[in-house]
Amino acid sequence: MDFGLNGRRALVLSSSRGLGLGIATALAAEGAEVLLTGRDEAALAEAAATITAAGGKASWVSADLSDPATPAALAAKAREVLGSVDILVNNTGGPPPGGVQAMEPGVLAAQAQAMVFSVIELTNILLADMKAAGWGRVLTVASSGVEQPIPTLAMSNTLRSALRGWSKTLSGEVAADGITVNMLLPGRIHTARVDQLDAAAAGRTGKDIEAVRSASRATIPMGRYGTVEEFAAAAAFLCSAPASYVTGVTLRCDGGAIRSV
Repeated sequence: MDFGLNGRRALVLSSSRGLGLGIATALAAEGAEVLLTGRDEAALAEAAATITAAGGKASWVSADLSDPATPAALAAKAREVLGSVDILVNNTGGPPPGGVQAMEPGVLAAQAQAMVFSVIELTNILLADMKAAGWGRVLTVASSGVEQPIPTLAMSNTLRSALRGWSKTLSGEVAADGITVNMLLPGRIHTARVDQLDAAAAGRTGKDIEAVRSASRATIPMGRYGTVEEFAAAAAFLCSAPASYVTGVTLRCDGGAIRSV
């Protein structure tokens, strides 16, 4: 299938590693020019070089989404590097694990800035580019916790659920402009972040980490963790030209872990 992304320009947030890098790599393989962002400059440079060496077109810029000044500055830099933005992938790091009663107001506010406020502001700025072109894709990566709250990730459940309501509302506002707005929810995709969560669970329960992973795999009908490449392929489709009539949806990529219809 031709995804129709040749020559499209994509800004992918938090893309120095993990799911963000996987999505950027998949988009570049389909012909899109990608701009990577994150805080680890060495990792960003290496990631951009790897994509370029594989025949893609990639550059990078350092950006800290926890800084309220970042959305405007990042939008300006993206326009400087790419010219304009056709595809925006809103991917953010996850907050520390813990229950609801352990959420501290200051930490919650800081995480809300990085995971919600910056995403909304940046999207609003770059929608102007998409409206002018009559074509655009806004894809927000969240978590399966927005459909089935994860007990040990209360802050993530809370903040990412706010983005789900925002995403659905926005999709209706810009559909007539040729812009699609969707969400993609990872289940247990094998990344460094999942390794962190498994290690935290092992420490909390006193179990061996492999026992934790085995128990986690047992809850997934496919019996395994997903790969970054599988997740990125779903993301690339939602950003593609063939997906032009898919908007306002929340797609799960979780091996069937969430049992609701």
